[in-house]
Amino acid sequence: MASLPEPRPGLVVRNDYLWSREALAGRDQGKDRPACLVAASDSLANPRYVVLLPITHTPPSGETVGIEIPPKVKQAIGLDDEPSWVIISEYNIDEWPNDGLSPVPGSGGILAYGFIPPGLFATIKARFLDLAKAKKIEPVRR
Repeated sequence: MASLPEPRPGLVVRNDYLWSREALAGRDQGKDRPACLVAASDSLANPRYVVLLPITHTPPSGETVGIEIPPKVKQAIGLDDEPSWVIISEYNIDEWPNDGLSPVPGSGGILAYGFIPPGLFATIKARFLDLAKAKKIEPVRR
């Protein structure tokens, strides 16, 4: 397996993201999907924790808030051609590394797709922090 990437903001990894509705139903494992890392604890912390936002093909509706990923960004980091959104109205907090990380399909063991561009990531992070400050979201702690 390829080496473990440094958990830097904007990194898109493949992870078994657990939706809050799944956690409420008592599940402890989610679907293997791309997820955007938005924050990581200090590299000297043990264990080290990361904040992950899910990436999904399902358009946000109801109280779900998401930011669409432009096609050129999806292409640049190796995601499929279907429309996708980074969901910012829920998140996982997990240890890094964790058992939920898996290789990108067809990559020969690479654990990350790449990085969301800085401008788009700044928008994602700012909107996520606004929701967090307003206490409109709760994490799923893994």
